[in-house]
Amino acid sequence: MTTTDAPVTPVPGGLRQNRQNQPGGLRQNRQALDDVRVARTRSELDAARGALIGRVVLVPTMGALHDGHRALMRAARALGDHVIVSIFVNPTQFGPGEDLDRYPRTPAADLEVCAEEGAAFVFLPETQEMYSSDAGIRVDGGGLAKRLEGAVRPGHFSGVLTVVAELFGMVSPDAAVFGEKDYQQLVLIRQMSRQLALGVEVYGVPTVRESDGMALSSRNRYLDQHQRVVAGALSRALRAGIAAAEGGRRHVPGSEVGQAPTTAAPTQGAAVLQAARSVLDAEPDLAVDYLELTDPDLGSPVESGPARLLVAARLGSTRLIDNVALTLGTPEGDG
Repeated sequence: MTTTDAPVTPVPGGLRQNRQNQPGGLRQNRQALDDVRVARTRSELDAARGALIGRVVLVPTMGALHDGHRALMRAARALGDHVIVSIFVNPTQFGPGEDLDRYPRTPAADLEVCAEEGAAFVFLPETQEMYSSDAGIRVDGGGLAKRLEGAVRPGHFSGVLTVVAELFGMVSPDAAVFGEKDYQQLVLIRQMSRQLALGVEVYGVPTVRESDGMALSSRNRYLDQHQRVVAGALSRALRAGIAAAEGGRRHVPGSEVGQAPTTAAPTQGAAVLQAARSVLDAEPDLAVDYLELTDPDLGSPVESGPARLLVAARLGSTRLIDNVALTLGTPEGDG
């Protein structure tokens, strides 16, 4: 099996099931919760996994499940016969002073979500089950793991990649799905699975957003009402970048027939960054960690073709990230 760069098409039917429209209503959901199987140890995982015949898709999570996680589970259902959800708040991907201790933990509600979305079972290990020894091998991730998020959070991706590699080995899935909201993580996991020949197909699922465009995140619950309004600047900045890219393909300043530009026009990439930055700069409460435009593999700057615009910022004690795909190119009508 190989990795794939193709995103999963969102499953029809919306993101949140309406319990009132389900046969049996809350009673059926309660029964589903009672029936969902939970494996907490490696031996229980082996027994549950061994009973599954067919294609298995893993959905790794840290819990505090929301509609974005529901989208992952629904995409996983479309990719295989059985869905396994893992819930584990991985301590090795949190740095000193980060939010490990206050990261939301809602196991009962999470199990209900997994039951509603038809998970075959949930792997819910304790830390000692995942890290039985301090002498284990760690996955580094190379240069990309030290850029963007990696530059701000040293060691973060080593923790992520190590636990995902461990989950792949324990669960032996045919495929796994990850959200595009954590885009750098997705790219690194694809690279790891391919380079280490782990035999797991890695799929990206488009980011699920609130009505105002803000990306869903378990950390959004940290925000107060004022901060929630300010946080919308991240998605607004990305939309401004998309608009600048689309405008650049339609028109280049100073390119009118018979008119020479009096000053050098900014490159399209620079215009995208400028448009996004102006939105972020209008919010003094935001402390921007980075705003970067790069190729889809996050390897180098790009001035034409597919690109990714990524942003991270701090709002009080909460850190937020977002990203969007866009296309840079020559003005429309040019050959």
